[in-house]
Amino acid sequence: MFLLHTADWHLGKRLEKFSRLEEQREVLEEIIRIADERNVDAVLVAGDLFDAFNPSTEAVELLYKSLKRLTNDGRRPVIAIAGNHDSPDRIEAPDPLARACGILFAGYPSSQLATGSLESGISISQSAPGFIELRLPGFDYPLRVILAPYVNEYRLQTFLGIQEKEAQLRDVLQNHWQGLADRYCDENGVNVLLAHFYVMKKGDVPPEEPEDEKPILHVGGAQAIYSENIPPQMQYVALGHLHRYHRIDKVPCPVVYSSSPLAYSFAEAGQQKQVLLVDLKPGTPASYEAIPLNAGRTLFRKRFESSELALEWLLDHPNALVELTLVSDTYLASDLRRQLLLAHQGIVTIIPEVHNPELLRQENQHIDLGKDMDELFAQYFSHRYGQQPDEAITNLFKEIRAEQTEE
Repeated sequence: MFLLHTADWHLGKRLEKFSRLEEQREVLEEIIRIADERNVDAVLVAGDLFDAFNPSTEAVELLYKSLKRLTNDGRRPVIAIAGNHDSPDRIEAPDPLARACGILFAGYPSSQLATGSLESGISISQSAPGFIELRLPGFDYPLRVILAPYVNEYRLQTFLGIQEKEAQLRDVLQNHWQGLADRYCDENGVNVLLAHFYVMKKGDVPPEEPEDEKPILHVGGAQAIYSENIPPQMQYVALGHLHRYHRIDKVPCPVVYSSSPLAYSFAEAGQQKQVLLVDLKPGTPASYEAIPLNAGRTLFRKRFESSELALEWLLDHPNALVELTLVSDTYLASDLRRQLLLAHQGIVTIIPEVHNPELLRQENQHIDLGKDMDELFAQYFSHRYGQQPDEAITNLFKEIRAEQTEE
C-alpha cells in the first residue's frame, strides 16, 4: 500500500506584499500529478491546510478543488487534519459532503467519523474518537490511522476531558494513542499516526520551528512530544508543523516531517521541498521515498557590497523572491531604492547594512516605525532595559502576538 505524505500547505499565506496563491496552485498541481503517476492508494495531509483561521475565499476554493482532484474521483481517500493555523470547526464543516467524495477531515483529537461505504468501494470499517480504519479496494488488509490534529491546553481539557491542570500533554496523548493502538492496531493491517505537533527525540537538540510560524513548543502552547510517546504498533508517523524535511527518529518506526510544499520565509531559502511516498505492508516498519517538488518561486537571501553587483545579480534572477542586504556607509538613497525596485519585481525587502559609526549612534536614538513588529519590540526592549531580549522573551512575544482567542 502506497501513501503520499504532505503537510503545511498554508493556503492563503503571503510573503509581505506578495501573494503566494498562484504558486500554491502550481505546486498542488504538481502534487496531484505525483499522486496519479505513482498510483498512490491514499493521501495524508498533516495539518496547516490554511494559513489563518479565516482564510480567503480563493484559498478555500483552492483547498477543496485540490483535495477533490487528489481523490481521483473518489477512488483514493484523502485524510486531512487541522494544524495550529487552522480553525478545527472550519476544517470539519464540509465533512458530510467531503466524505462522499473520499475526503476525510478531523479537526479535533476527539473527532469521530461515521462508518460506512462510498460508491467507489472505499469503506470506513471502524471508527472511534481519534481513529479510523479504512478498507480499500484491492487490499485484503485495512489501513488504520490514529488522527492527532493540533491540540493546545484548552482543547486538551475540553475535548479529551482532562481536568488536571498539571497533566502533561505528552503523557495524555501517549495514553490516548496507546489505548487506540492496543484496541485496533494489530499486525493484520497497516498502522499510521497522522499528527500536527512539535515532535522530537528525547535528549536531542530541539529542531527549529519555522520563521513567522506560530510557536507551539513554548510557554502557553503545546509542549514537545517525544518519539518515545508513540505506540510501538505504529509503522509510520506522518508529521506536520516543521517546514523542512526532518526524520525525527526511526524507532519505533520512521517519524517524519515531510516539509511544506513551498518556502514560506527566507529562513527556508535553499531548502528542497518535497512529498514522501510511503510503502507499507502489515507487520513491518514502513519505507519511504522523498519526491522533490519544483513548482514555485525560489527564495534568496542575498548580501552585496555594492549596488552594481546587486543590480547585476537581480537581472540574472528575474523570477526569484529576494531579501536584499546592501552594505553601505550611508543610508540607502531613495533614488537607488527606486532603481533596485524597478530592476526587479520580486524584491520583498531591502536591508541597508550601515557601517558608519556616527549614523549607527544616531539610529539608536530614534524609532523606525517602518520596521516589523518583532524588530520594534527588540528596539523598545533594548531602550527600556539596556540589552537585547533573550530567546525566551522573544519567543514569548511572538506567541502572544500570534495568539488567537478560542471559545
